[in-house]
Amino acid sequence: MAASRYRRFLRLCEEWPVEEAKRQRDLGAFLRQRVAQAFREGENTPISDPEACDQMYESLVRIHTNFYKNKYPRLKDTTFTGVTVEDCRMILATDILKQMEDMKKGTWKRLREKFSAKKPEEDLK
Repeated sequence: MAASRYRRFLRLCEEWPVEEAKRQRDLGAFLRQRVAQAFREGENTPISDPEACDQMYESLVRIHTNFYKNKYPRLKDTTFTGVTVEDCRMILATDILKQMEDMKKGTWKRLREKFSAKKPEEDLK
């Protein structure tokens, strides 16, 4: 039975899309990593709790197939602020988040330079 569970998880990993915009934070990449950890021996991996394994698989399938999105359709594809799904994807992209971090870091560095007695180059050493 472990072999069939392993193959089902592999098939799910193949179908799950990888979002390049969310490098190192992508659910598909995380799923692949966890399946590799859980099934280290491949089809020969002993499964200690088959019921929990099956429940986890079914839950992931529901997420992948948008089960609840289809079961409970929304009237509008926006949030209460009026932001669309595409806008949210763009905002949550790794590059945009990194730019925002750099902006915050720039402000922090300016404040630190203003109130610090030593030069910031000394902190890097």
